Amino acid sequence: MLLSYRMPREPSTPRITVWRKLKRLGVAQLGDGLVALPADARTREHLDWIADEILAAGGTAGVWLAQPTSLAQERRLAQTMAAARAAEYRAVLTEAEQARSLGEAERRRALRTLRAELRRIHRRDYFPPPERDTAQAAVDALHPDHHTEETA
Repeated sequence: MLLSYRMPREPSTPRITVWRKLKRLGVAQLGDGLVALPADARTREHLDWIADEILAAGGTAGVWLAQPTSLAQERRLAQTMAAARAAEYRAVLTEAEQARSLGEAERRRALRTLRAELRRIHRRDYFPPPERDTAQAAVDALHPDHHTEETA
C-alpha cells in the first residue's frame, strides 16, 4: 500500500499530526510525501483514514496498491522496515537491562511500561527482526516470578 500526499505548510499542526500517525504505523518513507506499508485490510483502512484526514486539512492524498518491480526492491523495503523496528527493540532491550538494577516497585513499573512499548512496536512490526525475541526475553526477565527463579 502506498500513500501519496501533500499538505499545506501552514498550519503545521495537521501536518505534524499526520506524520506522527504514519510513524506509529511504521511506514517506510519512499520519498517526499510517499510512504509504504505491506498491503492488508488493516493497513489499507489506516491509510484511507489518514488520506481522509489529509484531504480535510486542505491537502491532497491518494492510497494505491503497488507492487515492486523486482524481488530485490521488495527485499530492500522489507529490510528498511525491519531495521527501523530493530532499532526500537534495541532501545527496549537497553531499558530492560537498566531496569534490572532497580528496586522491586520500580522494576514492576518499568515492566509495565516496557510491555506497553513492545505492544506498540509489535503493531508496526511487519518483518520481525531477531531483536524482537531478544527484547521480549529481556522484558519478560523483569517479571518478579522470573527473577526469583533466576536467583534461586
